[in-house]
Formats: sequence, C-alpha cells, structure tokens
Amino acid sequence: MASKTRKVSVGDRAPDFTLNSRSGEKVSLKDFIGKKDIVLYFYPKDFSPGCTDEACSFRDSYQAFEDQDAEVIGISSDTKESHAMFAERNKLPFVLLSDEDGAVRKLYGVQKTFGLLPGRATYVIDMNGIVRHIFSSQFMPRRHIEEAIKTLRSLHKDKEYRKAG
Repeated sequence: MASKTRKVSVGDRAPDFTLNSRSGEKVSLKDFIGKKDIVLYFYPKDFSPGCTDEACSFRDSYQAFEDQDAEVIGISSDTKESHAMFAERNKLPFVLLSDEDGAVRKLYGVQKTFGLLPGRATYVIDMNGIVRHIFSSQFMPRRHIEEAIKTLRSLHKDKEYRKAG
C-alpha cells in the first residue's frame, strides 16, 4: 500500500527530521524546538539565480531574524559539499541542510512547480513546534523573507500582549 503525501498546514505540529548540514553534522528540527522560532525554507537549487537571490535576501535580513529570536534553516536536495560552497560564496550565516532524496520535502508536502521544479516554500514554526505561517511562491523569492519577518513580528506582539494581559 503506497503512502500518501501529507501536506503540512498552519496549526500542525511541524514534523521532525534529521539531515546533514554543510559541515556534515546531523541537525534535527527538535534541536531548535523550545529554544527559538524557526524559519524553515525549501528552495530548488544552490547557485540558481532565484535561489541565490533568496539566500542573499535571508542573509541581508538575518539581523531582523535574530532580533525576533528566530533561526533560519534552508533545505534543498543539493549535497553538503554544494551547500558549503554556496554558503561560503554568498557568506550565508544560517544553516543549510541537504535533503538529497527529497524525503523532508515530501514529508512537508512541498509541491513541485509545473510538475518538475522542486518547490519554493517557507514555514514559520513557533518555539513550541507549531506551524504558524506557510508561504509558497516559486517566482517571488524575496517575498519569502518579507512574509517570514511579518509573521514573526506578529507572533512576538501576541506573546507580549499575552504577557501583559
């Protein structure tokens, strides 16, 4: 019996996974749960124009993510060696993980574009491991950063409001 691809939705607990980082270190989502909010973004390919633009936009806005106490994690099917070169060339300060067989992409239900290109999707996951926002757009890579920052700011306003109330 074939297993169905499940699509993660807002309000779901983010599925845990373990993948290799660019240094070969095993990194799991659970390593961040309870410590930070997470911006998990799936992108098609290291060094492609849109993916480079997206990664550099995350880099250029990295302080805004740190200010919101969030960790940025990028995932593609590229090898850890490709990620190491991509991160070095673009001075990326965040985690890149290698999902060579596409298992985590499938676990999250990230759709292909035109049935061929690996999709581009961003998940904002709160400190408790709950998906709070999903943005998917192959052709607006910079919008992923805007959406993530806006969502994190909203989450933090809600936290402040709850503390005060």
